[in-house]
Amino acid sequence: MSVPLRQQIAVGSYLIKQKLKGVKKYPLVLMLEPLFRCNLACAGCGKIDYPDDILDKRLTVQECLDAVDECGAPMVSIPGGEPLIHKEMPQIVAGIIARKKFVYLCTNALLLRKRIDDYQPSPYLTFSIHLDGMRERHDASVCQEGVFDIAVEAIKLAVGKGFRVTVNCTLFQGETAEEVAEFLDYVKTLGVEAVTIAPGFSYERAPNQDVFIKGEEVKNLFRGIFKLGKGRDWKLNHSSLYLDFLAGNQSYDCTPWGNPTRNVFGWQKPCYLLADEGNAASFQDLMQDTPWDKYGTSKNPKCANCMAHCGYEATAVEDTLTNPLKALWVSLRGPKTTGPLAAEKQPQYAKNLKKSPLSEIPVKIEL
Repeated sequence: MSVPLRQQIAVGSYLIKQKLKGVKKYPLVLMLEPLFRCNLACAGCGKIDYPDDILDKRLTVQECLDAVDECGAPMVSIPGGEPLIHKEMPQIVAGIIARKKFVYLCTNALLLRKRIDDYQPSPYLTFSIHLDGMRERHDASVCQEGVFDIAVEAIKLAVGKGFRVTVNCTLFQGETAEEVAEFLDYVKTLGVEAVTIAPGFSYERAPNQDVFIKGEEVKNLFRGIFKLGKGRDWKLNHSSLYLDFLAGNQSYDCTPWGNPTRNVFGWQKPCYLLADEGNAASFQDLMQDTPWDKYGTSKNPKCANCMAHCGYEATAVEDTLTNPLKALWVSLRGPKTTGPLAAEKQPQYAKNLKKSPLSEIPVKIEL
């Protein structure tokens, strides 16, 4: 884990306060999505498949800051769409920083050179720049040649100007542990703070469903990555137990309220990744009215193959608070890369499928 001490203290204090107050469900990161419009059309993206009237919508500065205040999470991630398209993004970021919240501005970096002077370096601001592998892999992932080189130059520019910079890497079908290890070695040379890395989620709206890796394939890939990574000093922007979960050594259900989403439709139920489950008018309504028991790896087929950090990092953090010695041990030795995988949660929804009335309907076959 590579996070500055100031941020560790602020987030740690927030977590302790929630525990002392006896709060059972609390947000860790606000996913603030001010627009869906993007200047790329990636094969694995489920965010841009909307009509133009929706893609043209924007959250106002006030709506964004109200969401930050409503939610109260210590960290704010601004994905999209492409946030730098939003003309008022500098004011949104400045307002979040003024509230001493840690903001991760996620960008494909195509506009960063043009817009970088709209921002000032701050311990509360991080540019999270998407790189899904080396040049050929990344450009194939975003379905456009030349994007890797633009992103790398933008990273160097931002680092040179004194900004906090992380890389956000999503892994898709066809990755090998050796390729990912080569990529993580390369990213070290760019001087970034850390890398966020996770398997892609199979968005229902994504135009290409063949790009996603799932289940045991994910765990074996990460075991291979971590085995190669021993002694290579990669800085990964995750808790030790989330990385151990990716390697198949922890059996978790997700914590969907840990990363609540505010977008142009309202507060999205139940999480950032499921877009067709309805919306709430306020954060309070989201927390009170969402049927949380319907969602999670073992509870909903839509969630069955998800291992994304926006669902499971909060679970890993909660486990860290409950079992600090276990988390420390994993942090010191790294994720286990051999031996049996942790038993997976048994799907509760499978029982319901067996009892479905549809199975009792007689079928007449005529030849």
